[in-house]
Amino acid sequence: MPRLSLFRSALISAAAISLTASSADAFTAYVTNEKGASVLRLFDTVARAEKPGPKLPYGVIGGVDWHPDGTLIGFTMTSARSSADAYSYEPATGNVERWTFSETGGLNAATFVEPELVTWKAFDGKEISGFLYRPPAAKFPGKRPVVVDIHGGPEGQERPGYMGRDNYLINELGVAFLEPNVRGSTGYGKTFVKLDNGFLRENSYKDIASLFDWIATRPDLDADRIMVQGGSYGGHMTLAIATFYSARIRCAVDVVGPSNLVTFLENTSGYRKDLRRVEYGDERDPKMRAFLEKIAPLNNAEKIKKPLFVIQGFNDPRVPRTESEQMVARIRKEGTPVWYLMARDEGHGFAKKSNRDFEFYATVLFMKEFLLK
Repeated sequence: MPRLSLFRSALISAAAISLTASSADAFTAYVTNEKGASVLRLFDTVARAEKPGPKLPYGVIGGVDWHPDGTLIGFTMTSARSSADAYSYEPATGNVERWTFSETGGLNAATFVEPELVTWKAFDGKEISGFLYRPPAAKFPGKRPVVVDIHGGPEGQERPGYMGRDNYLINELGVAFLEPNVRGSTGYGKTFVKLDNGFLRENSYKDIASLFDWIATRPDLDADRIMVQGGSYGGHMTLAIATFYSARIRCAVDVVGPSNLVTFLENTSGYRKDLRRVEYGDERDPKMRAFLEKIAPLNNAEKIKKPLFVIQGFNDPRVPRTESEQMVARIRKEGTPVWYLMARDEGHGFAKKSNRDFEFYATVLFMKEFLLK
């Protein structure tokens, strides 16, 4: 197996590297994570040179393995039009074959929108990227309303996978879907993932503000009709954006998000406290506590002027329901419209199909009322 230093420089900076060798060990197949998308590559271990890999749509690749005879590479790929299906690639001919076709409930997956990788400059000049899913222009001409969907973690990463029921929002409601990877996301190196730690927390909020600026430059996107949403830490980001950038959005949907990182750290399950303190800062330190209290959406709720939908599981061990309850109570006191959905048989996000369906239908109603009008 060749040393990693022999690989191309792009590989060295990749966040995820998966290696698997053929039985003859003449070639190595490896997957790189490049701004969220998986790229399958080949390396000739004899010539010590990279060989061309297959051209695949934006997607996420896993389970890479060689056929015993060394002629085929098998892998699983999830993309906008393929939900975890099996593929093979024949390096000698360049042929890619799809072996399975996952159930889509009778829907034509060819109509599902494939993403566009987009980038924009943050307030400090750093490049931020994300994936944009645009509704079909022939069906929905003109500027389209935008849902900015922020991932959790915060060390997570948006990747171009299968959109599931969100295809309804894109193809039937004509909503553009934008999934950013703000600073603090994995996949862009160790320095990038630490750029929102502790006292740097607000800089990740500013990345979304920079995204709003970028949306305003697009002739196909409507900067006056933006909804921000997210779950878990993405829910916290949603609350922060709704608080500090209220004038730039129409509405927001927070799913199990912390409303105050101090009370979150004090009340989350014990096994998570120290891990989360590395990310958010130690609330037991007076200076850090004062900072976190200062930027907490809960303590700035009077700045929220746009409708908010809060969704919570009663038995959540990660983000206790008190985070949502205290936020809803405060917003109602301020007189801002707020919808609240509590599922008593759920935890950190909804798992039961009946609850997930209700959550989705309720979110669609909220969007029709406050985003699409």
